[in-house]
Amino acid sequence: MSLFLEEIGGTDAARKNKGLRGGALGLVSSVVVGVASTAPAYSLAATLGFVVILIGITTPIVAILAFVPMFCVALAFKEMNKVDPDCGTSFTWAARAFGPRTGWITGWGVIAADVLCMASLGQIAAQYMFLLFNNSSIGANPSSGWVLLLGCGWIAAMTVICYIGIEVSANMQKVLLSIEFTMLIVLSVVALIKVGNGTAPVGHLPFSFNWLNPFKSSSLSSFANGILLMLFIYWGWDSAVNVNEEAKDPTTVPGKAAVYSTLLLLGIFALVTISVQSYAGLGTHGIGLGNPAHSNDVLSILGSSVFGTNGFGSVLSHLLLLMVLSSAAASTQTTILPTARVALSMGVHEALPKSFGNVHKKFLTPTVSTVSMGAVSIVLYVIMNHISAGTVIADAVSAIGVMIALYYGMTGFSCAWFFRKTLLSSTRHFFIRGVLPTFGGLILYGALVFSFFHYWDPANSYTSWTLPFAPHWHMGGIFVIDVVALLIGVVLMFLTHAFRPRYFRGEVLNHTLAPLVPAILGEGVGLFGIDEESAPNK
Repeated sequence: MSLFLEEIGGTDAARKNKGLRGGALGLVSSVVVGVASTAPAYSLAATLGFVVILIGITTPIVAILAFVPMFCVALAFKEMNKVDPDCGTSFTWAARAFGPRTGWITGWGVIAADVLCMASLGQIAAQYMFLLFNNSSIGANPSSGWVLLLGCGWIAAMTVICYIGIEVSANMQKVLLSIEFTMLIVLSVVALIKVGNGTAPVGHLPFSFNWLNPFKSSSLSSFANGILLMLFIYWGWDSAVNVNEEAKDPTTVPGKAAVYSTLLLLGIFALVTISVQSYAGLGTHGIGLGNPAHSNDVLSILGSSVFGTNGFGSVLSHLLLLMVLSSAAASTQTTILPTARVALSMGVHEALPKSFGNVHKKFLTPTVSTVSMGAVSIVLYVIMNHISAGTVIADAVSAIGVMIALYYGMTGFSCAWFFRKTLLSSTRHFFIRGVLPTFGGLILYGALVFSFFHYWDPANSYTSWTLPFAPHWHMGGIFVIDVVALLIGVVLMFLTHAFRPRYFRGEVLNHTLAPLVPAILGEGVGLFGIDEESAPNK
């Protein structure tokens, strides 16, 4: 296979060694990176309440159905990674399938999503640090100067850890994720036991199969918006593939890790949503999940109720706070990791300034890319913290959905197009490389379009903006953030085209590789003319 690659893409920068630490991550470490990147505890704490308010008892089935497009796209990541294990992932694959501009905008989608998320992660980590030490007066105030200071310090600390090395990062992730999963399971089990023995608070609900019936939702619009919110809690597993060039087997381990990550997330999300909904109920007062007073953080409220506030219960309650803190910490770190590697790949392929392709000689990690990610995140966090008393950060998190759909969906389409002439070579290829990735991409792009229509209405955002000139449209803050982020990407793309045209002319990254492969190999065979499932080293 190496001779084949040399023949058709020997000058391709994607085939160059970028200088990262190869062989550093095994399957377990890669899965840990993928799962930790989703920040299960943080995502549930920040999202579950809003979903319940939108769709009520059908929240569990929404959590399950949101898994479907993610799993389909995870298969696309797995198949594309087999033939092109580049840390640029979606950027590289979209460029190969559809050309340089599509690739560039797809890469920008990855970067924009991660940068928008960092402010929220830093803020949550800082708040929970104060709550952990019983300082609720500061911890409950997201716009506090002390929260801002600690949040910036947190982002800086995670940036340093990512800079030092992938192995240090992965080992830290194992500890943080162990705390997170253990406490989520303990919370769920104790809650279900209390429901079962009748000691759950007034308002609890016995499990009903109606919870798994999507037709019991209040409206199609609410159901669709619930799916869109739940897509956010699954986002991040692709980090397992972004560190592919540092895996022990770059062509197989990262792809498997991505698929396994989505399955683990499905299990934990289904367990937590069912148990928490059963224990707390849907009431609009007290610990009810429909109470808007704590819709942006349901887990810390539930902790003291489920575990109690005395003795060992107090210890478990504080461990729950530590869990959300560790979740935000883990996700902060694993948000920096993939973005730095996408920027590294874009720098190597000359889609960004060449300095973004620099790797530290000792630590073997991206230098400019990692530091830039941390620095930009801190600057944006400071700015957003002072706009509308920090509420724009919540809108920025919601705006991430469009960026997620943009690059996940494009990866699904890229997979189907990349392999289009060999899809009929086997039933497996037809479904795994064609039908399912396309299906996942269509669902995600449907969610993208719905998001634009839904968030145009200012009532669906915390902030809003009025166009200062005719026709003076009054738009939701989430819609404005998405449009501005995409426009910045387009402007930067054309500036890059002006100063670094080689990438856009296809002279660095071989954009014609996808059509060449089937033409060289002929139809009706595997991609490299071998049985890919049994090949020992591909």
